[in-house]
Amino acid sequence: MRRKFIAGNWKMNHGPAATSEFFNKFTAELKEAGDVLEAAAKGTEEIALFVPAVSLLTAVNAAKGTPVIIGAENMHWEKSGAFTGETSGPMITEIGATHVLIGHSERRHIFRETDEELNKKVHAAIECGLVAVLCVGETLEEREGGKAFNVIKKQFAEGLKGIDGDTLARKMIIAYEPVWAIGTGKTASDADAEEVCGFIRRLAKESFCENTADELIILYGGSVKADNTRGIISQPDIDGVLVGGASLKADSFMQIIKNAL
Repeated sequence: MRRKFIAGNWKMNHGPAATSEFFNKFTAELKEAGDVLEAAAKGTEEIALFVPAVSLLTAVNAAKGTPVIIGAENMHWEKSGAFTGETSGPMITEIGATHVLIGHSERRHIFRETDEELNKKVHAAIECGLVAVLCVGETLEEREGGKAFNVIKKQFAEGLKGIDGDTLARKMIIAYEPVWAIGTGKTASDADAEEVCGFIRRLAKESFCENTADELIILYGGSVKADNTRGIISQPDIDGVLVGGASLKADSFMQIIKNAL
């Protein structure tokens, strides 16, 4: 059975002070959540937070002694060099973070990151020991134009060039996040989300093998809240959620984690 993976993405929110405040509340709630701690101890549910670069060290230190995984929201594919404002994989691992988001829709559409660049980031992340969470998803225009599956197939294939099936299954996670549902309050229906996540699992089977597809962790992201988590997570091909705004508050994020059990 695949583990559940419940992740929060803070985006450009919560500096070090706010991060400390969040963890003060969250760790207190975690101590009272015996079912969550039990699931984490058994390895059936993982909890992760992807935080801004300036808050990584604070988050790593605050998460010590808890099952919470800390990840970066982005990285550069080079280990070092003249790339002002960028953060490298070795910098992230030195801090103590273990995961990284790659290709979030905001990176693709606001910062115009290409599939080729994202593939470089995937390889760089894996090379330095990070778990890469590759995000894929279509815009509303692409969905209404009947192009959603073609868009996702291309993002999947191009983003994973040079990656073998064992690496995909054991060192990567795929997150489906329809661009039209991110921060809009619109959420793909449970059936819509399952249709695409099932398609991604079939792509993994066709591109690699059945074992890879069976082991691959696939997330849904897009206006996830406590009240829609159970429906989303109950779908056979959805193993977790990538939560935006609802992960910024300890109580709402904890409720999502509980509802995913």
